[in-house]
Amino acid sequence: MSSESPAEKSFVPLLSLIIVFSRVGITSFGGSTAAWLYREIVQRRGWLDEEHFITALTLAQVLPGANPVNLSIYVGSQLRGGIGGAAAAFGLVMPPFCIILLLGYFYSQFGSSSVAHAVLGGLAAVGIGMTLFIGVKIARQVRRPIPILIAVTIFVVVGVLRWPMIPVVLVLTPFSVAIERWLLPKKSQ
Repeated sequence: MSSESPAEKSFVPLLSLIIVFSRVGITSFGGSTAAWLYREIVQRRGWLDEEHFITALTLAQVLPGANPVNLSIYVGSQLRGGIGGAAAAFGLVMPPFCIILLLGYFYSQFGSSSVAHAVLGGLAAVGIGMTLFIGVKIARQVRRPIPILIAVTIFVVVGVLRWPMIPVVLVLTPFSVAIERWLLPKKSQ
């Protein structure tokens, strides 16, 4: 990884941030937002490298608030400072907000139809598929057994046993940080 920050590699106009994040906000559903952001930010535009994106995604998930909004603020801030974070969050949130208002009106009028339920079921399937995509993509990069063991533990404890996620994260986060610091070789100073 180079010592250059993403902002030093290339100048990203605020309008580009708004457009890219608006497109992601309009075209992604539920958990698929992170997958679309990965595709746009890492694969298509090269604004962040994969390792930096995974760091951003991890941080966005442990902070309070909506993960995609946290991620957009982080990425925008890395590329253009505070104003970039605000532009990215605006782009991600505002167009979908307007669309949701419109869809809410239509749902109040036609929500009881079987077609509406079929469409919503299809959208849920897309969201699950994209979430699995980003999970598999990130999992391929993990080469050490400890992060895999912690991820499986969280999946089993929260997903299968249905324990509340916040206490599980509060216990496993310091535990995983301590293990990583203990197992990773000391970096030369």
